[in-house]
Amino acid sequence: MTRTSEEQHQALRSTWVSVWINIALSSLQIATGLWAHSQALIADGVHSLSDLLADGVVLVATHHSHAEADETHAYGHARFETAAALAIGLILVGTGFGLIWTAGVKLHAGQNMDAVHPMALAIASLSLVAKEALFRYMRHIGERLKSSMLIANAWHARADAASSLVVAVGIGANLMGYHSMDAVAAIIVGVMITKAGWDFTVEAFHSLTDHALDPEEIKRIRQTILSVDGVAQLHGLRTRRMGDWAVMDMHVEVSSHLSVSEGHYIAEKVSSMVRAAHRVAECTVHIDPVNAHRIGPLLSLPTRPEIEALLTPCLPTAVELRLHYLDVGLEVDIDLPASLPPAELARLAHVVHETLVRHTRLNRVTLHTRAQSQTSE
Repeated sequence: MTRTSEEQHQALRSTWVSVWINIALSSLQIATGLWAHSQALIADGVHSLSDLLADGVVLVATHHSHAEADETHAYGHARFETAAALAIGLILVGTGFGLIWTAGVKLHAGQNMDAVHPMALAIASLSLVAKEALFRYMRHIGERLKSSMLIANAWHARADAASSLVVAVGIGANLMGYHSMDAVAAIIVGVMITKAGWDFTVEAFHSLTDHALDPEEIKRIRQTILSVDGVAQLHGLRTRRMGDWAVMDMHVEVSSHLSVSEGHYIAEKVSSMVRAAHRVAECTVHIDPVNAHRIGPLLSLPTRPEIEALLTPCLPTAVELRLHYLDVGLEVDIDLPASLPPAELARLAHVVHETLVRHTRLNRVTLHTRAQSQTSE
């Protein structure tokens, strides 16, 4: 359920690239904003610092989510990534609301920006290009690793790029005399950022609350399961997210007379094929006979020790019993020596049938030998 070392290295490297770019940009923006008398550029520099918070969350979560399962986290630590994606989504929502509120207040009050130096526009444009490039780079890594946390952090970089766009438009409008355009653009971008943050928050919340996989993905998984040789039917399929992976359990129906080892083989085959074809970390397969669905009547049937206690006095030697618990009743397969005369075999079949029916209220009993069989009902 954990990433490979190479995937882990790529995730950490992309985050550290974001850290250093955010440090460089925020320092440049704040310093230039102070020199150029641009409050918007200073605010954008402070906004860039918020990306460092998101990067810190990602670094911590990436470190912990890669850890192996332990006594307190038997399913591993993949949900650290989900919790980090939730935190980043909330940061995006807060950032978007902040932009909307600030721009709305300025627009309502009719505030104008002070005259700024043209250098502020150049730095805002540089920040916009750098943030957009960072967004595309981090989204590419996140999609390749199928990490919702890295994708969420990439969109946080896009939010900062949008903020830089707002600042660039505002400074350009200031230089051209159209002072209200930065507030209008800020509100539009703020709505976009808030929506992106809300989407990430909802998706992370669903994962943390064991929300099922997408119906289309479940359909593809069902097709994989039913393609396995020996699988007759499938029911009780349950899925949930574990970070960027899935955990699931199911009931697979197989022929009622298979051996335990063959049923186990089919279960392992199903689990192996599902994990190979889909992003599934844990796949628990419960094997059901196709003709054993009524649990109440099944549990009322006698146990193996009870059957053995009834049959031991009736049979000449120790025998091997194979019990089949089915909806129609209990089928008993008994291996007897092939040298038994037909008359003796018929007598034993009658005695066994009468004994079991009399004491256990069986619906059906089948008696077998290695060479021949007789069935009494």
